[in-house]
Amino acid sequence: MAESKNGFSSSFGAIMAAAGSAIGLGNIWRFPYICGKYGGGAALVLYLVFVFLIGMTLLLSELVIGRRTGHTPMKAFEALQPKRRAWRYVGLIGIITCFLILSIYLVISGWTLNYFWESVSGTLASVADGDFAAHFAAFAASPVAPIVCLVVFAALTLVVILGGVQNGIEKVSKVLMPVLLVLVLLLCVRSLTLPGASKGLAYLFHPDFSKLSWEGVLAILGQALFSLSVGMGVMIVYGSYIPKSDNLFKSAMWITVCDTAIALLAGVAIFPAVFAFGQSPDGGPGLVFNVLPVVFNSMGNVGSIVFGGAFFLLLAVAALTSAISLLEAVTAWGAEYLHKRNVSAALITVLSCVVAVLAAYAYEGGVLGGVKLGGMSLFDWLNKLTGDYLPPICALLTILFFGWVVKKDVVRDELSNGGTLPTRWFEFFYLVLARWLAPIALIVALVAGI
Repeated sequence: MAESKNGFSSSFGAIMAAAGSAIGLGNIWRFPYICGKYGGGAALVLYLVFVFLIGMTLLLSELVIGRRTGHTPMKAFEALQPKRRAWRYVGLIGIITCFLILSIYLVISGWTLNYFWESVSGTLASVADGDFAAHFAAFAASPVAPIVCLVVFAALTLVVILGGVQNGIEKVSKVLMPVLLVLVLLLCVRSLTLPGASKGLAYLFHPDFSKLSWEGVLAILGQALFSLSVGMGVMIVYGSYIPKSDNLFKSAMWITVCDTAIALLAGVAIFPAVFAFGQSPDGGPGLVFNVLPVVFNSMGNVGSIVFGGAFFLLLAVAALTSAISLLEAVTAWGAEYLHKRNVSAALITVLSCVVAVLAAYAYEGGVLGGVKLGGMSLFDWLNKLTGDYLPPICALLTILFFGWVVKKDVVRDELSNGGTLPTRWFEFFYLVLARWLAPIALIVALVAGI
């Protein structure tokens, strides 16, 4: 059980670690873009409804499964339903998803490390003709630079995991999460003081219901469902580390609040600056690596180094906290079978680096860029598989297991800490959200994605 494991030493440590897992690259560049594209304030209100009713339901269900059993996904499902062992393969899907996401994450995280270094060293300030699109394309196509960066990032992640749960993950998360908050607040202050910043705020927060299409609703639902690191087994593993005395509902609420707050602050930091300098608010890597360096350079050499460096450090920190949780989930799973945590961590890191190198070489213009799988490169194929299909499938199967297979009394006992906490909200959570609303939302998202 969880008490006999080397779990988190405090509620604060658990919340910081889990929030760090949830807060990733998608929060920084994808969430603000989706809100702006699909109605600003109207999209934001809908997002908050989705994330607190459906996303948090999925998060809480995984935390319950993990803490109740004290196991990683496969053994956790088996422990709660030993007579129907096929359910354990849901956990296996989660582990595979986690591993593949880690591999893709290493590639993109390596890019953030490179751009942080290029910002603080002044390299970005001297890009020829300010053509950052060409600069990024040349870097991504290089056979050496992206690989070195992803390996360095993987090594940083491994060092944290080798430190263990308390001395590695928890200790680092308690430092990195406040650092992340300070960085995003610093960028917010600078962005809001720029001339024309109000246009960026209007893009984010002005309600425009004409943009809130069915496509937009699905995009907002997808972002809400998968911004909390659910559907990949991570929160089951972290749940197994949470002390039995902690209030899981409060922990899930704090994790959700932190995740949403950082995403909102990232939007406030990015889009006023983008609009102030007349740039296009495109989403994804194009915004981060092609557009924002133009914005930072427009602030002068000092602005480029200080604020460009701060932004890419923010990205690197967000990437690191998420990568730590991804590697930990797969490491913990491997350790249950190898009985050697450090060996498991090293092995998983090496394997993920191999996949990451192949994915990096398969990126547009790379060494393997001409190799296609179903018309897509390996990078795009893995990105789509881990973004549109595996997490929602795993999340759907997990919530069906939680709501319809796990006994109601077991869930109530875990959420009430053996009857010591009030659970007046339990019936609504279990019977309405977990059994019906969350599964229906996931089915709709999956069908729409297909």
